[in-house]
Amino acid sequence: QVQLVESGGGLVQAGGSLRLSCAASGRTFSRYAMGWFCQAPGKEREFVGGITWSGGRTEYSDSVKGRFTISRDNAKNTVYLQMNSLKPEDTAVYYCAATGSNYPGPAVREYDYWGQGTQVTVSS
Repeated sequence: QVQLVESGGGLVQAGGSLRLSCAASGRTFSRYAMGWFCQAPGKEREFVGGITWSGGRTEYSDSVKGRFTISRDNAKNTVYLQMNSLKPEDTAVYYCAATGSNYPGPAVREYDYWGQGTQVTVSS
C-alpha cells in the first residue's frame, strides 16, 4: 500500500502561482511513477502531467505545458506540482496518484493509489 496526501491548494488570483505537494508513505515511493490529475465540478478527472520514478522524464497535458512543472524528491517521498500563470479554468480538485508502470500515462485506470485531493481555486 502507498498512502498519498496532497497539500498546498488554495485560492489565488489569475496569473498567480501555487505549489502543490504530495507526500507518500508506505511501500517504496521511488518505485512508482507519479501523476497529477484534476477534476472540475461536473467533469471527468483528467491528466495534468506525470513524472517517472527517477524524475528523469516528465509529461504534461497541452493545457498546462509551459505553465506547470512536476518534480520529485525521492529522499523526502514527495512529488510537487508547481503551477504558474494560473487561469480560472485551472480551478479544480487536484489529485496525485501512483502507478507501478514505468511511465506515468494519462489514463486514470493505470494508477493504483490516489490521494484525497486538494482544492485549487483561481479567481478572475
